[in-house]
Amino acid sequence: MLLRLFPSIARPFFSLSSRSRLYCASREMGQDSSECEVIQVKRRASFRLCNVSSYTTEILEIRADDPTLHVVVIPGNPGVVLFYKEFLESLYELLGGTASVTAVGHISQTKKSWEHGRLFSLQEQINHKMDVIKQELQNNEVPILLVGHSIGSYISVEMFKRSPEKVKYCIGLYPFLALNPQSRKQSIIGKIAESRILCVVFSFIVALLGLLPIRLLRLIVTMFLGKFWSATAVDAVCSHLVKYHTMRNVLFLAMTEFRKLSETPDWAFMRANQHKIAFLFAIDDHWGPLQMFEEISKQVPDAALSIEREGLTDHGFCCTEAGSLWVAEHVAKLIKNQKASQ
Repeated sequence: MLLRLFPSIARPFFSLSSRSRLYCASREMGQDSSECEVIQVKRRASFRLCNVSSYTTEILEIRADDPTLHVVVIPGNPGVVLFYKEFLESLYELLGGTASVTAVGHISQTKKSWEHGRLFSLQEQINHKMDVIKQELQNNEVPILLVGHSIGSYISVEMFKRSPEKVKYCIGLYPFLALNPQSRKQSIIGKIAESRILCVVFSFIVALLGLLPIRLLRLIVTMFLGKFWSATAVDAVCSHLVKYHTMRNVLFLAMTEFRKLSETPDWAFMRANQHKIAFLFAIDDHWGPLQMFEEISKQVPDAALSIEREGLTDHGFCCTEAGSLWVAEHVAKLIKNQKASQ
């Protein structure tokens, strides 16, 4: 996706689990100090940088104490992991703390220009995600489950093809799997992305916004992009998207996406693994239109397909707390159903 730039308690003394802590506190003076109460403490996602194949990579994760699987989230475009903070935390909770959850950012769509202006294609981003699996999860003995959003869905399917022995299930959220010739927005974005001059000019204008005082920038982002966006999503825009190197890479990735996705999806692979693939669509989504839902229904009849028909969320689900929670609930249900069927 290209977002909408285009469209007082006592100290804990005993750990109960990864999701809660046991605290003892006297409610009144003279009360028996042995009286205890359990207070739920939500596990927060932690952010870190790691070096993967010489590229500085942004990782957002929650590590379970004793995981039975590892959910790897592949973002859309922009590939900024901070957008997925509420989604990761909700998914972790809904899975009962039994799964580690990790979101992997795209190369050079980062807060700092670690790669010094280099541009990275769709194929390079796919290779990078495979390198993350090999490097960061090489000692991981639990199954890997991929959750991709938008172009991240395409990347996830490609990763599944390359590593079927490690990846046990693949979920695509509002998937961008092929060009939509009926989408005027895609046509406009495609023309901008194909023009180096337009990409430079647009990225420069966006970078100028990043020079504004942070309060003014947050106000502009909130007013023009997302009045109902979460504070986390607004912060992600202000810290990552209003950077020249990030926007250049967003547009370059879009250009290579459009070129690759003009090809027919690999239906043969999907059919061969249809019981290990699921997709979620929305009613009005030009990136993942209902025509694609219908085509997948024909080509991959036993895949788990769903349409969110109530308008509760949309393609940019990760930009709102409500959307993140709803999609996390849907994904958690798919994962539980898949585990139950094994």
